[in-house]
Amino acid sequence: MALQSFVESPIIAFTILLTVIFTVPPIFEKLRLPGLVGLLVAGVILGENGLKLLNSESDTIKLLSDIGKIYLMFVAGLEIDLEQFRKTKNRSIGFGILTFLVPLIAGIIAGRLFNFSWNASVLIGSLLASHTLLAYPIVSRLGVVTNEAVTVTIGATIFTDTGALLVLAICVGIHGGEFTALSLATLLGGLAIYSVVVLFGFDWAGKEFFRRSGDEQSNQFLFILLALFLASVGAQIIGVEKIVGAFLAGLAVNDVLGRSPVKEKVEFIGSVLFIPCFFVDMGLLIDIPAFLKTLSSIWLTVVIVVALIGSKFIAAFLAKWFYRYNTAEMLTMWSLSLPQVAATLAATLVAYQTVNSAGERLINEGVLNSVIVLMLVTAILGPIITARSATALQVSEANLETDRLSTWWESHESEIEEQENPFTVIVPIYNPQTQRYLIEMAALLARHESGMIVPLAITKALIQMDDPQLVTALDQSQKRLKLAKEISQEFDVEVSPAIRIDDDAALGISRASRERNANLVVMGWSRNTGFRARLFGSVIDSVFWSSHCPVAVTRLLSSPSAIQRILVPVGDLTRQTIGAVRFAQILADVNQVEVVLLHVSDRNTPPALVEKFTSQLSEIATKSQLQVKTNIQTVKGDDIARVIIREAEAFDLAVLRSVRYRTAGGLSVSQVTTQILKELKCSIVLLGEPNS
Repeated sequence: MALQSFVESPIIAFTILLTVIFTVPPIFEKLRLPGLVGLLVAGVILGENGLKLLNSESDTIKLLSDIGKIYLMFVAGLEIDLEQFRKTKNRSIGFGILTFLVPLIAGIIAGRLFNFSWNASVLIGSLLASHTLLAYPIVSRLGVVTNEAVTVTIGATIFTDTGALLVLAICVGIHGGEFTALSLATLLGGLAIYSVVVLFGFDWAGKEFFRRSGDEQSNQFLFILLALFLASVGAQIIGVEKIVGAFLAGLAVNDVLGRSPVKEKVEFIGSVLFIPCFFVDMGLLIDIPAFLKTLSSIWLTVVIVVALIGSKFIAAFLAKWFYRYNTAEMLTMWSLSLPQVAATLAATLVAYQTVNSAGERLINEGVLNSVIVLMLVTAILGPIITARSATALQVSEANLETDRLSTWWESHESEIEEQENPFTVIVPIYNPQTQRYLIEMAALLARHESGMIVPLAITKALIQMDDPQLVTALDQSQKRLKLAKEISQEFDVEVSPAIRIDDDAALGISRASRERNANLVVMGWSRNTGFRARLFGSVIDSVFWSSHCPVAVTRLLSSPSAIQRILVPVGDLTRQTIGAVRFAQILADVNQVEVVLLHVSDRNTPPALVEKFTSQLSEIATKSQLQVKTNIQTVKGDDIARVIIREAEAFDLAVLRSVRYRTAGGLSVSQVTTQILKELKCSIVLLGEPNS
């Protein structure tokens, strides 16, 4: 009895959950299985059918799972790229209708085949109609996000997820009470009014609050959380499931957050804590005997899985026919719309937990278990097909041409000609030990561009401007700037030292660079990359988010003047990659050294596509007016990071670009860049794009 009360303690349950979230996903990812599968398995093992350490009915699990469920849908709304949707609005709506209606009809037929009621059958259809962009990082890494077929599929997500959740709301409403035409009309009317209030009201309120609150990120974070829970509570008040409100709240504040640091913090809290709790709870709900019984009478599971895969294929085929897409584009659209994770699992759990006055569930355990199998199959199958089919996609020549003409350096050169402003490099300085190499790098770039450098010392503000601590800090800043000026003069470059008093170091750097109309910020490396940095953000992260111009973060092991060989890993032909190539070429031109562009291709990529990519890359490399020796090296390999680390051993400097990948479900995806930064032995420049 004492052991039972010990296990039921909320603190103990929470500790067990944290241990599972911390240890299980990395183990499964090493086995090349999704981390969320590990959380489901952990839930099964720790639940009633296993060690009985966690109980799905406990208040702690219920609270954390409920928060995780609405957080999952909120982040799904946040991650929908409204800008992409606007670019191809008509075709996105067209494909959205196809990839919503065809699976909906297939699901209804499947439900009726197994004698489910019409309401339950429609609900099953709605579960198949949505999709999660689980394979988005793959198309992003391949550099084909701007391909129209990919953009259309991303845009269609807003339609499928919204439609599926609206159908869920109606089915739950019908199941919960006496159904009449009047009650349906009331539900739909209330839902329409509520949707308008949330989508437009929260958007307006968010923009007003963010405008008035300035840089108070803590208050902005709390405002976003308040919007999420207000929308969820409002949905329950009008008789709609709370995940509908959470998704609409995500769409509403999508434009407000943009790509700000607050969005990163909102997603971080969800992806490391609340959303994993939801997946563990899903595992707790899996009844092993019932699950095995479902699999023994496997036909329901087979029919649901086949209905989903087949109907999504038909929708993609019809889109190919209507919009004249090629086979590779059709297969990519199909594979991107296959995975059923975020909206599907949240809606399934809601439907399973919906019980009417007669004690009947909206869907039974068989459907719940079949959907879990569906999630596992599509979460593995979708990304595999995407990885193979998306390699055959190409960004249009028009896009490549635009990218070439709008790279950072070329665009800044045109600004210089128009405004007659010198090329300006801001160099924030703090550590005297690393200051010399940092100033050297900035001076070499500024001299090459006939520009100037601005060594910048940020002094932490105090309430009283004559405070002795502030006076001491200003004196130290003056000494650092004096040293920076002496180093700069060795390179015969114009120097304009500056001191700024500011509450926030990162915003002080960004504001100073904007005031000086800087073309580049060159910063030193910070090792603050632990939990605290992820939660509250590092100075580098904040400058990346807020800067109006490119940011080069450097870890220099030797003098930039001594660099002989520069490596630039190239995975795609986006504007940011071309900016990294240009940066490396300018630095190489200063020292008259070699640049090697390294492209690591998948072993399954056809040789003709690798050759075409190499040809396009060669054209971009030679377009520069600089007389720099630029070689292209292609290597086949499955582990991109390992190949880059191995090849970099023969180089003095590696130029990388900062990339953040996330899935639409709000689950972090490991980045190649992160692993490379940890293991590279040479000097590094990490480039961040302007946050425009």
